[in-house]
Amino acid sequence: MYAEERRRQIASLTAVEGRVNVTELSERFDVTAETIRRDLAVLDRDGVVHRVHGGAVASQSFQTAEFTLDARSRSASTAKSAIARAAVDYLPQPGGSIFLDAGTTINALADLISVQPNAHSWSIVSNSLPIALSLASNGLSEVQLLGGTVRAITQAVVGDTALRTMALMRADVAFIGTNALTLDHGLSTADSQEAAMKSAFVTHAQKVVVLCDSTKLGNDYLVSFASIADLDVVITDSGAPQSFIDQLRDREVEVIVVEDK
Repeated sequence: MYAEERRRQIASLTAVEGRVNVTELSERFDVTAETIRRDLAVLDRDGVVHRVHGGAVASQSFQTAEFTLDARSRSASTAKSAIARAAVDYLPQPGGSIFLDAGTTINALADLISVQPNAHSWSIVSNSLPIALSLASNGLSEVQLLGGTVRAITQAVVGDTALRTMALMRADVAFIGTNALTLDHGLSTADSQEAAMKSAFVTHAQKVVVLCDSTKLGNDYLVSFASIADLDVVITDSGAPQSFIDQLRDREVEVIVVEDK
């Protein structure tokens, strides 16, 4: 396992469990205690965890920082591709309708949708400029890009115009991305306008499928846009702590765990 992948899993485990121990992590990842200490030092420097004697504890603050699409696409890229492949199984029957939220993992799914045998039969609605352009450039004709204000950092359409249009729509399946997922705060993101769009997708879909790599589990962003009760399926990667997976399943959420290799 590469150091970056190990640190990603340590960050997720710390966020979910609240506290991690150097000795236990050393045994879990089959590396020396000194290697784990270096990992925790890097994560502490990045503000992901707080180092304490013998281990680390999770950061408790609500996050507000957002990263560019380019930076997001480089983060956990292997896991995101595997998650997108698993999400294909939840596409509706021919002639069905789909909501595609803005996000890099959803973008990976959109690329896969374009090559599906039934691609031209689906009606697709999105608030993502890159996703709409990608689908249209691949020849899909039933693609609707919502109108409104474009957020530069995410290239997502937001605002009252888009929300009014969404109020008239329904879809068989909504594929949703998120900045964070916790049991108490649900799905959350940094921007209130983008949260409102995500919430509209969730509200007006018959089935909600969340594409969420394990780095986002146990974290909280400022604005919650859906509770655990709103979710039907969560697709994540093998870095997700088993305790968190079990708790989601206890709340009747279907959890799919993919191998991010």
